[in-house]
Amino acid sequence: MNIEQARFNMIEQQIRPWEVLDQQVLDLMSQVPREKFVPETYRHLAFTDTPIPLAHDQVMMPPKLEGRLLQALMLHPKDTVLEIGTGSGYLTALLAKSARHVDSVDIFEDLVNTANTQLNALNINNFSLNVGDAVNGWQTDTRYDVIVLTGSVPVLNPQLKEQLNEGGCLFAIVGEEPVMQAYLINRISEDEFDTEVLFETSLPPLVDKLRSDHFVL
Repeated sequence: MNIEQARFNMIEQQIRPWEVLDQQVLDLMSQVPREKFVPETYRHLAFTDTPIPLAHDQVMMPPKLEGRLLQALMLHPKDTVLEIGTGSGYLTALLAKSARHVDSVDIFEDLVNTANTQLNALNINNFSLNVGDAVNGWQTDTRYDVIVLTGSVPVLNPQLKEQLNEGGCLFAIVGEEPVMQAYLINRISEDEFDTEVLFETSLPPLVDKLRSDHFVL
């Protein structure tokens, strides 16, 4: 496989046609080596328009969904980010390259360890990885400029909105099969939020402690 040609095709044939036109996002996804975060068994799928399997029935988002997510967030270099669901660490890398700091949390320790190895290999260091259940909030006395859920939730816990700074935003995919919608929630003021439906999509659910204990994903 010609990796650079495949990366170019991913940008031009998948991400850009899905209305991702922010050049900063396109450049970022061209520069961060997605293939480094893909499990070796599926390395040949690194640039394809499909979710890539990870351990524990989790997945990497398709590239176009990652691009659309990043475009919606409009990240600023001074932003602090909470990522719920570290997964492969690829989105963590994209977020870290765009923001001041990323706190990322995953319930599965092996995913966190693998992501940490790959991020360090790329000399990315403005992040902290944590093992835990953050579906209903994380370090709830801390506020963030951006919060991202990398898997779906049937209902969004209101506590997550409360962890946004004023002017901050939250990306979440909410619903259950066959109907899920991507939401962008902006905190206008202490008591006012604006909710925008971005698009319909489908993504496996984030695993919380209850589901993990009962081995139901």
